[in-house]
Amino acid sequence: MALRVAVIGMRGIGNTHANVYNEHAAASLVAVCDMVKERADESAQRLGVKVYYSVSSLLENEGLDAVSVATGGFENGGAHFEPTMQALEAGLHVLCEKPLSNDVARAREMVNKAKEKKVCLGTNLNHRFTPLALQAKKWVTNGKLGDLLFINMALWIENPNETSPFFHLRALHPHSLDVMMYFCGEVEKVHAFAMRAPGRQNWSNASINLKFKSGVVGHLSGSYDAGRLNERCEVAGTNGQFVLDGVFEKLTFFPRQGDEIEEYFNPPPGAEGHMDSFADTFSTRIGAWIQQLVDGVSPDEIDASGAAGLAAQEIIEAAIKSFQTDTVVTL
Repeated sequence: MALRVAVIGMRGIGNTHANVYNEHAAASLVAVCDMVKERADESAQRLGVKVYYSVSSLLENEGLDAVSVATGGFENGGAHFEPTMQALEAGLHVLCEKPLSNDVARAREMVNKAKEKKVCLGTNLNHRFTPLALQAKKWVTNGKLGDLLFINMALWIENPNETSPFFHLRALHPHSLDVMMYFCGEVEKVHAFAMRAPGRQNWSNASINLKFKSGVVGHLSGSYDAGRLNERCEVAGTNGQFVLDGVFEKLTFFPRQGDEIEEYFNPPPGAEGHMDSFADTFSTRIGAWIQQLVDGVSPDEIDASGAAGLAAQEIIEAAIKSFQTDTVVTL
């Protein structure tokens, strides 16, 4: 039987979640919810599902298995806490947009509530859910790179948002830090610098150094002043290195010895695994979420779990503290 799901928060990303559920064979989108009536009505009419204007009414009237929370809010996460906690308390599985919350203490509460209720909490960390990222992960896991040494990550986009001084870090870099931990494990030390572009209030450029528990060292370069999207991840080990260009465009392995370079590209249109655009990462990430729920995966084994989202936020808050105090922060 298909999973009965609903989406809470019907702005652009909420509608993207709804589209994926609506088209997935293992899911049945039964309702959408938004406190703004016009927004909720428009989505419900387009999708042909029931409409609700409060989370409590949705949970009381629909026998749901899971919800997506895409309510956004201040720093893109300020409105995630209440609907997520309501759904978890009701015993539902929850896929929450990133960041879990712009308040890390509240994010911890969300993760703890999911553990208490023994339900799955996932985070939409969709940048790692691409065929090329999965291939790179296999290389790390099977030892192709040897012992890991360092990782360099860059994520630059154009975003003029000035709603808070640390919007850039809290809203964007759950993605980049999650990718870094996906390949290299948990982080133990953080050292950060930041710069405002002329005329900006947001710390729109950041340079963050990381030390992982494994001993790997890493660096993240982030910007909201890039003029274009640039995402690049390089991981090096004793036997070679890979470079992942873009979220899904190209993956290259460079051996430490020899010239046998391996290159993988986004498959052509119509081929298995082809991705038309970044929007397709929502389909692969939400599809993986649906499949894990169908398969009955235990909450502590969910890919890109709430705990993973929280781990990225803990690093971001450590980076802010490091920048403000000019110190290395130990997690």
